[in-house]
Amino acid sequence: MKLQTFLPLVTYPDASSDAAIANAAAVSRLLSAELNVLALEVDIPEVSNALSRMLLDLPTMIREAEKLSAQQGSRLLALAKTKADGAAIVARTGAVACQLHLLGETAADHARYSDLALVGLEAENPGTRMVAEAVIFGSGRPTMLMPAGKPVEKLDRIAIAWDGSRVAARAVADARHMLERASAVSVITVTDEKPLKDQDAGKRLAASLRQGGLKAEFSAILAEDCPIAETLQQHAIGTGADLLVMGGYGHSRLRDFVLGGATEGVLTDLRLPVLLSH
Repeated sequence: MKLQTFLPLVTYPDASSDAAIANAAAVSRLLSAELNVLALEVDIPEVSNALSRMLLDLPTMIREAEKLSAQQGSRLLALAKTKADGAAIVARTGAVACQLHLLGETAADHARYSDLALVGLEAENPGTRMVAEAVIFGSGRPTMLMPAGKPVEKLDRIAIAWDGSRVAARAVADARHMLERASAVSVITVTDEKPLKDQDAGKRLAASLRQGGLKAEFSAILAEDCPIAETLQQHAIGTGADLLVMGGYGHSRLRDFVLGGATEGVLTDLRLPVLLSH
């Protein structure tokens, strides 16, 4: 069975970057996966207020916004085809129109039909974060966040943020396809950030992974006064990791997301590819 990846692309007001497409094609090639790309185009409801028509000509503004969204979507999908051909992978492209506030929910709905969601996260484009949060917590699929400024070249060394929790275990299970291909796995536990139910949880996971045939080692580290997300990412980068695997903590409340500290930190300041599972 061929692994299926899914890339949602924001088209309005700011479009997803070309780097997100290049990275998604690279990840799909490294995983021998087929890439499914969806452009999220905006559908803006008509405004019937007569005053708004006279003073602002809102109907024209709406048509122009929708046209721009469709144009940006077409360009991104064409680029996705080009990048997929260059990576020698199969890519399927499509577009869907939805209201602006439903972009994330629409992306999450479509992500459920693939094995792994890929989201290019860009600090200067709030739409990408909205989509990322919705896909992480609403799709039921693992989500790999890809920073725009860091080309994905390999997934050879993988770090796992481990605290023995359910969501961390879910993330490790969801990363199995990548872990089996890795040459080295590093299990990381931050010991001073919160009380740990099992102080030996990290050692136990590393031992379990070794029993399964992986080259895994364990590291206990201290966050001290550093934010947990920064600590995890910097340690992962320091070990030469190409990917950080971690559980996604949080829940949604009427489309407003209440996030755990590590998840919030990664979404705010993404420094390397991170696989999140909820």
